[in-house]
Amino acid sequence: MTDRYQSLAHNPIGKFVVKNLGLPNPPDLERWVEGSPFVKGTVLIGAAPTSTLGKKLNTTLKASGITTVGVRADSKRYKGLVFDATGIADTAGLALMQQFFTPALRSLASNGRLVVIGTLPEQATSETAAIAQRALEGFVRSAGKEVGGNGSTSNLVYVGAGSEDALGSTLEFLLSPKSAFVSGQVIRLGLTELVAPDAVADPAKPLAGKVALITGASRGLGAAMARTLHRDGASIIGLDVPGLSSELDAVMAELGGTSIAEDITADDAPKVIAKAVKAAHGGVDIVVHNAGITRDKRLKNMKTENWNLVIDISVGAPQRITAELLKQKLINTGGRVIGISSIAGIAGNNGQTSYGTAKAGVIGFVQDLSKRVAKDGITVNAIAPGFIETDMVKTMPLGIREAGRRLSSLSQGGLPIDVAEAIAWYANPGSSAISGNVVRVCGQALIGA
Repeated sequence: MTDRYQSLAHNPIGKFVVKNLGLPNPPDLERWVEGSPFVKGTVLIGAAPTSTLGKKLNTTLKASGITTVGVRADSKRYKGLVFDATGIADTAGLALMQQFFTPALRSLASNGRLVVIGTLPEQATSETAAIAQRALEGFVRSAGKEVGGNGSTSNLVYVGAGSEDALGSTLEFLLSPKSAFVSGQVIRLGLTELVAPDAVADPAKPLAGKVALITGASRGLGAAMARTLHRDGASIIGLDVPGLSSELDAVMAELGGTSIAEDITADDAPKVIAKAVKAAHGGVDIVVHNAGITRDKRLKNMKTENWNLVIDISVGAPQRITAELLKQKLINTGGRVIGISSIAGIAGNNGQTSYGTAKAGVIGFVQDLSKRVAKDGITVNAIAPGFIETDMVKTMPLGIREAGRRLSSLSQGGLPIDVAEAIAWYANPGSSAISGNVVRVCGQALIGA
């Protein structure tokens, strides 16, 4: 759906009005175009003196084709600023971040990226180090609200012990336009048992040879996910309800994929889906539980049948389907299970008690399952979208629609591709150290955490 306010704010008269009245001025966000490098520009790297990543960070970025420098030049504009804070062991050391970012921010290009790398606080070697590392979260979230006005973002990556070699796919994602609507987020590597990242033979097709099952794939977010994972080389199995089979078949025909028309809440759905997956490809590498509905009512007006349906589609059915696929050993080693939560499941929404409950349940599903399947080399994560410009937006009252768009650091709604790019990052073979994470794709919405 067209954001008319954003269009108005960017014409000559609108610019004048917006500036003089102090109204939100949504920046034009740069999104990745197939065939482009991860970063069009130079990334400046800094580090606390005793940081642990050292040359590894520079080597990792260069291996991804990203140009880096370690010394700031006053005349240069930077597309990214990366600071290794793993060596900060007390609160006094936090000043090292300020000393790096304050002068460098004056040279940050539009649609720039700030990335801070720290150590998991629970793995810190002392109380003072744990406190300092936890403080990094406040830094990146506050910085994100400062730089969002020019389309820039700020994120934190905690690196657990043993996951230092698994940074590549995450830095590629966070420094590139693929993360255009991801800001103020904390990503944790090494929360579960570690599996070495798989090598990617072709960076342009990192999912070549992989099979992805996507529920709710006929339109909206699901169709964007299917197209994006296919772009990255995956074979697609799309699933949706029988009533949307024609739309699903059209998307799968476009992608050379396989359609499954099935109601995921049906008693026999897990076995039907498992049988179809086995018949089509013998197994699956990526499972994206995208299907979901809303039946919004204030709690005092809620009908039990609607409550049950919302929760079963979002979290009950995904739990049963995943359990069946695991039971039949149809999720391959190195597999990915990805749930779609929502900021409603983190912060709650007035009139969306059933939806918020369901999407919080997705987070519980991810956090529990990730620990149980780590030994099998399977990762489990969730994406929590914020305000995304889908067909559902058209049904919203104007005031709620505009509030949803403006109440973020980027002052606009995201696009389905923004969620799909985050799914592709989780699915990347190099993302094996990322499990048990919930990352918001919300433009740093000013609600929740």
